[in-house]
Amino acid sequence: MLETAAPRIRVGIDLVRTSRIAESIERFGERFLHRVYTEGEIAYAYSAPGNADERLAVRFAAKEAAKKALDLDGVGWRDIEVQRSASGACHLVLYGAARAAAGASQLALSMSHDGDQATAVVIAYE
Repeated sequence: MLETAAPRIRVGIDLVRTSRIAESIERFGERFLHRVYTEGEIAYAYSAPGNADERLAVRFAAKEAAKKALDLDGVGWRDIEVQRSASGACHLVLYGAARAAAGASQLALSMSHDGDQATAVVIAYE
């Protein structure tokens, strides 16, 4: 009888203060934004007045959670992108080194923000 391997499941979680991201934007401006976020993420964050800090913070948390779930030490921030579908659901898209390191992994993403806190959980399974 052949045994099939159980799926490999890995989890990453991150919590970030929204004010910490706002302080980084204030201090480093465009340099910070373009080092961490893709053009699509920046455009979405600033598409509604007053929500940019929260939208950027929760995306930062998602990128950190993805790095933890996939063990992506040394992978660039912009190699991980949070995209929003027309339905409003968000998902991760990996590029370059992140995509290569993830291999055949499927990713599930959950994000939330409230007040000065933003959190994300990423589940990777093969």
